[in-house]
Amino acid sequence: MATTRIALEDLPAGVLAEIEAHAGPLLKVEPAKEGFNSEIAARVFTEHGSVYVKGLRADHPRVWTQRREAEVNPFLHGIAPALRWRIESAEWDLLGFEALEGHHADYSPESPDVPKVASLLARLGQVPCPEIDLRRAEQRLEHYAAKPGDLDFFAGDSLLHTDLNNANVLVDKTAHLVDWAWATKGAAWLDAGYWVIWLMAAGDHSPESAESWASKVPAWQGAPAAGVTAFAVANANVWEQIGGDAPDAWTARLVTASKSWATYRQTV
Repeated sequence: MATTRIALEDLPAGVLAEIEAHAGPLLKVEPAKEGFNSEIAARVFTEHGSVYVKGLRADHPRVWTQRREAEVNPFLHGIAPALRWRIESAEWDLLGFEALEGHHADYSPESPDVPKVASLLARLGQVPCPEIDLRRAEQRLEHYAAKPGDLDFFAGDSLLHTDLNNANVLVDKTAHLVDWAWATKGAAWLDAGYWVIWLMAAGDHSPESAESWASKVPAWQGAPAAGVTAFAVANANVWEQIGGDAPDAWTARLVTASKSWATYRQTV
């Protein structure tokens, strides 16, 4: 469920003062147009440059995602924007990130962004999973797998992003992944699998085309065929539950893409 966005300028005066203590006096604020999970999401400009600020109220039920992002960020050099500072007050939990230039990834079949994302996932596959508290992929999918034994395919010791929404990928000369709230530990090939669904949903790829791009990610080459099928079926169940009886247009694309991939996997 989407979180209601709040203008950064409407934060309590004391919290704004803390932001300025880290970033400098605010000259301009540009609210983010994308994203669903943060109450505060904006790029702020000061005489020292700019920083991207995102956050939640301290009593928000998903405030734990702020801690998750702060903990994983030091291990993501060259993969994600660097975390510059964090503010934890009685009212708000805010993160200030390096503001990257670039655009949200275009996942269409002929887009020059797609090979850059494949390269990004290959680089992520070389990052050792840090010793921090992460949910495991088999835990996240345990209620969606067709049979309990399928969960063994998803287990592993790799660091995963798990939300390959094209709005979470910033592309310039290279690609970077933002929004690590759902960082997970699991099988190394799973992020390429999540990407398949988003390529189909946001870029109108066929299952064959999407999987051909996934195959550019080294970890995908070791994925067991039965495991890929189990993963596709589990994610179709995830998106069917999210969509419910009357999904909005954005969610409906994910429901359709995930079902199409699961159907394809069960016939190859």
